[in-house]
Amino acid sequence: MATSYGDIDAADTVFLMCDMQVKLVPAMCYFEDIITVTERMIEGSKILNIPLIVTEQYPEGLGHTIPQLNTKDASIFPKKAFTMFIPEVENALKIAKHVVLFGIEAHICILQTVIDLLKNNIQVHVVADACTSRSLMDRLFAFERFRQMGAFVTTSESILFQLIKSKDHEKFKQIQNLIKVSAPTSGLIPEQKL
Repeated sequence: MATSYGDIDAADTVFLMCDMQVKLVPAMCYFEDIITVTERMIEGSKILNIPLIVTEQYPEGLGHTIPQLNTKDASIFPKKAFTMFIPEVENALKIAKHVVLFGIEAHICILQTVIDLLKNNIQVHVVADACTSRSLMDRLFAFERFRQMGAFVTTSESILFQLIKSKDHEKFKQIQNLIKVSAPTSGLIPEQKL
């Protein structure tokens, strides 16, 4: 089996945002941090002209995507399955070799989406600082499972720079401005006192 180094090309990448909904988000660990980083990822998708697909889990009961996330240019699909890999999303991913995945909850919908994407030979990059659960324990064990399955667990800054590859990229300045302020740690590392 060939080694995969997690290289990624913007031309055949799709961003997937999972279930960032009104009734779900406030129950999540570090939800304010996750929203901040999710906003960064949405803006990054626009800057790099990468399609954004959004799902909403049972929106009749759980509400729609939180209003502060600007998803007006996204393809939005309701779902009842936990996985995002529903027929509408599968069809939208026909051109994708790589998916950048973020949202909630890491150990349920994100996990089942990772499994389905990998089973369909789509390389997965999970944005750890834009992905959480209600329980920090569930979140951290989900990240471990992603690695065991062959997905790449990364950060928002790392993946955005990996997508542009060079300072010479025409969108470098816009991406640089997007990440000028470091992303919040969202509980991934202990807070350090200065």
